[in-house]
Amino acid sequence: MGKPSSRSGTFKEGLAAVSATGHSRLGVNVDHVATVRNARGGAHPDPVRAALLAAEAGADGITAHLREDRRHISDGDIERLMSQLRVPLNLEMAATDEMLKIALKYKPHAVCLVPEKREERTTEGGLDVAGQHNHLAPYVRELVGAGIRVSLFIEAELSQLDASKSLGAPVVELHTGLYCETPVGPAREKQLKRLEVAAAHAAKIGLECHAGHGLGFDTVEPIAAIPTLAELNIGHFLVGEAIFVGFAPAIARMRAIMDAARAGLST
Repeated sequence: MGKPSSRSGTFKEGLAAVSATGHSRLGVNVDHVATVRNARGGAHPDPVRAALLAAEAGADGITAHLREDRRHISDGDIERLMSQLRVPLNLEMAATDEMLKIALKYKPHAVCLVPEKREERTTEGGLDVAGQHNHLAPYVRELVGAGIRVSLFIEAELSQLDASKSLGAPVVELHTGLYCETPVGPAREKQLKRLEVAAAHAAKIGLECHAGHGLGFDTVEPIAAIPTLAELNIGHFLVGEAIFVGFAPAIARMRAIMDAARAGLST
């Protein structure tokens, strides 16, 4: 089993590195490489190959969502990712007994608990941690007890952040979908402010804060500039952009935009 790269570090080391170097981590989601593979069947394109290429191109970690219906990433993909990756794997999953068993079997670096509906094309919003406290508590407890870093995918609401803290999860990931879908102008600025306030509150109460969903070259810069965000997770856009420019160049450009934003420079 591959050991996570030291680039990921611990919670405190990660925040210290962000503060000292201006570098925020980039997690690359390879789900939709598997979507293309599964559209025709067979083994090509291989999401594990994409994950290894992403790591070479500057990704600090890899994210993969093992859905209950296995519409893209498969159990075999998770097994191969765990054996071949030398950067951390973030396993996205629903809070179900089946997924808990898989997570405890493979013990990825991190697990991000996400809401999941069979009929949705992609994750449509954040977990209602405040309303599902009793359901989520045993899953968080078992995962943390196994030494897995637990993240909760939530909306940028202070009540959800406080509920996440009360559950004992060390990390939250803010859903950026609404921000990305809102046209440029005052309405988007309002969504950006909402994310900034949430990220600041997360830091205040001792949570490491990540963000993701729908981010692309034209939306990532203001998000990457938020100083209390330690990591961004981006997938669908990069896989789509790879069709035109290649996977490694797309990741390298995203990495450059993120770094410039954190340094206060405009691209």
